Amino acid sequence: MKKKIALWAALTAVALLVTGCTAEDPAAAPAPTAPTASKDTGEAGQKAPGAPGGAVAAAYRKWGLKPFAAPPAPPAVKPVVRKPGGPVPVISDIPTTEKIVFITIDDGAEKDPEFVRMMKDLKVPVTMFLTDSAIRGDYRYFAPLAAQGHGVANHTLTHPDLRTLSRDAQRREICGQQAKLAKEYGTTPRLFRPPYGNWNEDTRAAAGTCGVDALVLWRESMQIKNMQYQRGDRKLHPGDIILAHFRGPSELKGRTMTEMTATMLRRIQEQGFTVARLEDYV
Repeated sequence: MKKKIALWAALTAVALLVTGCTAEDPAAAPAPTAPTASKDTGEAGQKAPGAPGGAVAAAYRKWGLKPFAAPPAPPAVKPVVRKPGGPVPVISDIPTTEKIVFITIDDGAEKDPEFVRMMKDLKVPVTMFLTDSAIRGDYRYFAPLAAQGHGVANHTLTHPDLRTLSRDAQRREICGQQAKLAKEYGTTPRLFRPPYGNWNEDTRAAAGTCGVDALVLWRESMQIKNMQYQRGDRKLHPGDIILAHFRGPSELKGRTMTEMTATMLRRIQEQGFTVARLEDYV
């Protein structure tokens, strides 16, 4: 009898080894076969966080780019808020530790239809600081960009150096453009950029009476092929605001608006950053 029991135990142990079960868990079932991972999935077959789908990757390839990582969820409380009755904040960057930057594009002189298609394909958020004298010839060009979710912001009626104007004259420039943009695009802007980055306390006071929540400056500006940095380390930092312009081949030495934008996006990616929506943080 003892020999039979020993033989039975030995055979059982072999069977357990073959099935992958253990003596401590005799009821355990064989492990399920792991699904085959693809280039867009993790080891468990689940879609990797931020992994671009085929359609997104194809859209980026069309413009010679790689997809950006998805930006983090916007903060529950915006880090830049104008206090009731307080002065309008003046910002060049957003306080954050996330590796995100914000793209802003000024004026509106160049109206390249390819840029509208590019933004529709890439879905990279930008904020447009528009000047009436630059856009009045074709207000409708910017409507599809606004419909895509890109921010419409104020850059004055005529692009003057505001420091040379009285407070009342500054107010006419800012409030006048608020009304124009609200009429054309259905929403009164909350953000304002003074032309050339030139402002004084009269600018802040005037902007405050026009319903502006922040004066937006910048940390980097996109030139034809490279960025111009304000800091000595010549690097992007978390929360930096980047300035670009609606410009065409005559100002970009033969390059198009889309080529300049693609180069800017590559420069951002090269430093390990992704792009977030400015209005989610201000």
